[in-house]
Amino acid sequence: MPQPGAATVRSRVRIPLTFPDGYLADAEVSTFHGLTDGAEHLALALGTVSEGGTPLVRLHSECLTGDVFGSDRCDCGPQLRESVERISEAGGYLLYLRQEGRGIGLYNKLDAYALQDSGLDTYDANTALGLPEDGRDYTAAAQMLAALDATGIDLLSNNPDKAAQLADLGIVVRHRVPTGVHLSASNVRYLRAKVERTGHSIELSRLVG
Repeated sequence: MPQPGAATVRSRVRIPLTFPDGYLADAEVSTFHGLTDGAEHLALALGTVSEGGTPLVRLHSECLTGDVFGSDRCDCGPQLRESVERISEAGGYLLYLRQEGRGIGLYNKLDAYALQDSGLDTYDANTALGLPEDGRDYTAAAQMLAALDATGIDLLSNNPDKAAQLADLGIVVRHRVPTGVHLSASNVRYLRAKVERTGHSIELSRLVG
């Protein structure tokens, strides 16, 4: 895969975070010039990386329904909350990527939900709409990490494709660290499809029901 051009940090600003359960975190938020897709992605620096240590990094795709409204149809909101705490403890970055619905957009994601209600899984619903199963490209994420001098990372993710894409783009993924299993009655089929269709590192034995 061709290496992306250089991006630069555009601005940095401190934002104190308070989650609905009362958890507090302090983030330094960076914006960027020169990202290949032109989207307004953010990097949140959390905690402090120990001297000689490896930053813990989460690539979190925007999910309005899960992150903001607390939808139980996915595990995005709980993963975001978990990631902020774990990265704050270890030191590293949360990259908040504007890739709603695995890159298909909000309206298309909601259309796919309607097809899932008719029995399709999350991947087949996308293809039934003439869209990719997963349309995300992590070139901009690799550019952001390079601009932050974070070219060797531990990746907080259950998704092997994220690690593979970053490696192809010149980011050294030393370890892939799984997130917890955030199970609800409404997301069992969604999580099972992730395991069976794209090899996510989630224990199937936890996905009962």
